[in-house]
Amino acid sequence: MEVRSDIEKASVEYKVDGSELFSIDPVAEQKLVRRLDRRVVPLAMIIYLLCSLDRSNIGNAKVLNDITGNDLQQTIDLTNEDYTTALMVFLVAYFIFETPSNYMLKAFRPSRWIALLMFSWGTMTMCLGAASSFGSLTAVRFLLGMFEAGLFPGLVYFLTFWYKPNERAIRVALILACATLAGAFGGAIAYGVGRMNGSAGLEGWRWLFILEGIPSCLLALLVLAFFPDYPETVRWLTEEERELATKRLQGLASVGHSKITWEEAKCTLKEWRLYVHYVIYICISVPFSSISLFTPTIVSGLGYTGLDAQLFTVPPYAVAFVVTVTISWLSDRYEKRSIATSACLFIAGIAFIIEGVLAPTAFKARYGILCVAVSFAFASIPPLLSWLTANLQTTGAATLGVPMNVSMGAIGQIIGVYIYKASEAPGYPTGHFTNAAFALLGSSLALVLRLVYIRWNRKLDPTERQWRV
Repeated sequence: MEVRSDIEKASVEYKVDGSELFSIDPVAEQKLVRRLDRRVVPLAMIIYLLCSLDRSNIGNAKVLNDITGNDLQQTIDLTNEDYTTALMVFLVAYFIFETPSNYMLKAFRPSRWIALLMFSWGTMTMCLGAASSFGSLTAVRFLLGMFEAGLFPGLVYFLTFWYKPNERAIRVALILACATLAGAFGGAIAYGVGRMNGSAGLEGWRWLFILEGIPSCLLALLVLAFFPDYPETVRWLTEEERELATKRLQGLASVGHSKITWEEAKCTLKEWRLYVHYVIYICISVPFSSISLFTPTIVSGLGYTGLDAQLFTVPPYAVAFVVTVTISWLSDRYEKRSIATSACLFIAGIAFIIEGVLAPTAFKARYGILCVAVSFAFASIPPLLSWLTANLQTTGAATLGVPMNVSMGAIGQIIGVYIYKASEAPGYPTGHFTNAAFALLGSSLALVLRLVYIRWNRKLDPTERQWRV
């Protein structure tokens, strides 16, 4: 009689291409995933951290050394409308170039395309340090948006080459949470760079752009050399590991070298359920955008001025990092992505309502509630993106659906640019209540879509692929 070990009994068999059976040893799979996490996730996190720094540092530049009249707005004589327009054109470029960039990533390989984007946006960030007028600032911001547009949807799409649906939310969270780290580091860096004001005849905000653009250009060379493309092509996996890495995903995710067909693209464009995902992402993007760009301004209205306003932007983002990673781990662990998305948006919405209702002089209470609002607004994004990618069954759907989702979010981000009005300082009721409305709408839509998926699952045969909730 043949005796099988516990590991062999625990092995799982998958069908590949409808006929071939492929047995997966869960211990070997866990070892593989840990190895992927060491090689794939950390570099992706660093890349997104630098991208987020270069994207949001204009918010720090706006109030850096404002007491001495050397901030961005006063130096080049920007009106509030000029500043808002400079923010908006960045998002217009985002909307235009996100989807094409994902196709370029697939055509030129992730390492080459992401390295090119990094070097380009790093260069544009340094060029912002030379801006001398509204026109030059706006033009460079548009180019910055064009080059940064493809990174986040590209990274989310890239993870579908490497991880199963129930493994993605925590990885997306670790990458996205780097935006909160960028907010924290950005405030701390701005606090230090602000003391360089006047060095070599340059204002502090110019040094901020120059110093934060250099690392992206340098790291681009490392990305070109070391960033992995697809499991089936990397040399640091053994032949057995490459086979396991690719076959464990078949039927669950897009495969790196699969060709995209026009028929797949048409089917993706016709799926109404995806547009519900897109609308939820628009709802998330309003607070995401406004928080990223205006946190230094909001904090400066909470009784903190000068360089202290930069320093006090750090705690909300530090708390947001912990909350985002924790919520995403839980959503992966229990496969409750829709619940996690809805709950986070609901909490953020209530926090923004409280923020808007509190008296403008209630500085400590408003600062504490701001930490809650920032944390749960950010934490809602990874579960939603993981939920979306888990329900995209083909390469074409993943290649088109992910960037369409993120590019639709640009609509929400443009709205976020306009809601915190300088004339309403320090309370900013329009900004807080608008964020609350969109967050609560997104929370409701996530629950509705969850119910739709549950209903569809009840109509399916148990052997058919189930919609993930």
